[in-house]
Amino acid sequence: MAPSGSSFSPVNSEERERLVGLALRIVEERGGQGLTMNELAARAGLSSTHLSRHFESKDALLEAIAEHWFRPKVAVMDEVMASDLPARRKMYEFFARRFVRLRDTYYADPAAFQMYIEIGQEHFELVRSYVDLGDHYLGEIIGEAMGEGYFGGLGVDEAISLVNQMCTLYVNMGTMPLVMDRLSEDKLARIIDAVFDGLSAQDRGARSLSGLRAA
Repeated sequence: MAPSGSSFSPVNSEERERLVGLALRIVEERGGQGLTMNELAARAGLSSTHLSRHFESKDALLEAIAEHWFRPKVAVMDEVMASDLPARRKMYEFFARRFVRLRDTYYADPAAFQMYIEIGQEHFELVRSYVDLGDHYLGEIIGEAMGEGYFGGLGVDEAISLVNQMCTLYVNMGTMPLVMDRLSEDKLARIIDAVFDGLSAQDRGARSLSGLRAA
């Protein structure tokens, strides 16, 4: 529902998707700084007033772009979470399916991929909810794993932090391009197996008792 007293009104969703697609093309051609409301209106053949019926501001447009970008990734997460896979396999699918999508997007156009990284870094508040959703789902998988007897002695929040530290390279757009040619589904599977076979609160001797020291 539009805010009281606003000139904003409901609009055709297909037209809105068309405008988001045009905005994405502008970003890929000119970068984030080249995307302006005037440029989008001109590209779409609309007046600024007509465009404002779809997006009240550039922030609203960027929010729509973020939603469009993350939509297939969220769909993948939803599909994995709805499955009846055991926790180990579910965690692998949770990271692997997103990784494959991001890798394919990167190799299709590395320059455009970098532009989206920069936009995300400049407007992190627009993507924070998607990051939080990923952590929420990961927490559910970890809870299932704990129910199966894994991660003994750890709390859910600590386990989320540890798993993210081990697997984040496979879904973090900002860092994956640096090592993309060394990432693979097989390596990810080995990492997930190591997580399930070894991650717990038990001290197995790695932790120092009196500070770091040379061997």
